[in-house]
Amino acid sequence: MQPENIQKFVLVLLYGGLTLLSFTVLINPMRVNKKANFFFGIFIFLWSSYWLLDILHFCGIPTDSWFTLTLYSAQIFTPIFLFFSVIFFINPDYRFKRTDLICFITPVIYWVLLFNMENNPIIRSIVMLIDVSHNLPYIALIYFKIRKHQKRIETISANTENIDLQWLIRLSFLLFVTIVITVVYELFNTFVYKMHQHLVMDLLFLFIVYSTLYYVLRQKEIYPVNKNQREELLSIELESETEEISRKKLIPDDEFESLKQRLIVLMETEKPYLDGDLNLLKLSDLIKINAHQLSYLLNTGFQENFFYFVNKYRVEHAKKMLTDDSYHKLSVLGIAFESGFNSKTAFNTIFKKMTGMTPSEFRKEQSN
Repeated sequence: MQPENIQKFVLVLLYGGLTLLSFTVLINPMRVNKKANFFFGIFIFLWSSYWLLDILHFCGIPTDSWFTLTLYSAQIFTPIFLFFSVIFFINPDYRFKRTDLICFITPVIYWVLLFNMENNPIIRSIVMLIDVSHNLPYIALIYFKIRKHQKRIETISANTENIDLQWLIRLSFLLFVTIVITVVYELFNTFVYKMHQHLVMDLLFLFIVYSTLYYVLRQKEIYPVNKNQREELLSIELESETEEISRKKLIPDDEFESLKQRLIVLMETEKPYLDGDLNLLKLSDLIKINAHQLSYLLNTGFQENFFYFVNKYRVEHAKKMLTDDSYHKLSVLGIAFESGFNSKTAFNTIFKKMTGMTPSEFRKEQSN
């Protein structure tokens, strides 16, 4: 098979995969993170349009200059929709502000140059530069916002593996790599040798598309669907970022120590940490205080966030099971589930972080 035909086949898979993925995200069959997935679906749809002209070309469908310019005019919003999808993943109750209008500055400049670039190679070069480079600030912003989210989410959840948006960080990293490759490729074409094959880049994009589809279908609702519960957890997250919750005295001094002991007794006797879906709201209901007070109690009384506090008990429970002969036939994954962890990956990561070794290494050392 000729390379040209292979590339056409890859293009069909790529464009078809993106349009299918955008449709899947927009209809949102899992009914999770609705606002975020709406923006993410539009981002993928706009992303697919980067290959639309190639598809139309080898299908023999003619396009005029106005169609091409309109397509380019819409594509400039691609990273903006990705950025706002991340905003809504992190905060489903986000409200647009006037400061968000700053996102339109680059598109307006781009449109002015785009419709005046005919027969002007300098403007055409600037348009190409904007088209590629304006993605990079959004990718950087997405990375830092998700990293903040990953730290904050530990204040309200003990299992963060499927809600920490790590898959979006991977997507952003892969997009950054492909942008760099694209720039190098275009510079090589301009100054060294004119190439007409984009097969390697298209294959890389194809890998990104189907990897994204895998993670999109596995995503979970980050915050409770109940509006009041969601608002309460979001407010605790934001307070943890500014450390306001530590400055406010949410529990009277005469009740503080008794509540602290009550929480320890609850954890040791009822073992709520064995619930894989335990969160701050559930534990606060068990100890009969509100979530803000529980967060304050953990931060002030134990100098720990919710994630560390709960997983500390889980790890201790797992250590007992790993050294108990009656659980010798139980696999590491089985012990992970019995200890409240939802996956082997999370179990290995947290166990090693707290003990310095993996569960398998710990079991082997204890048996020796």
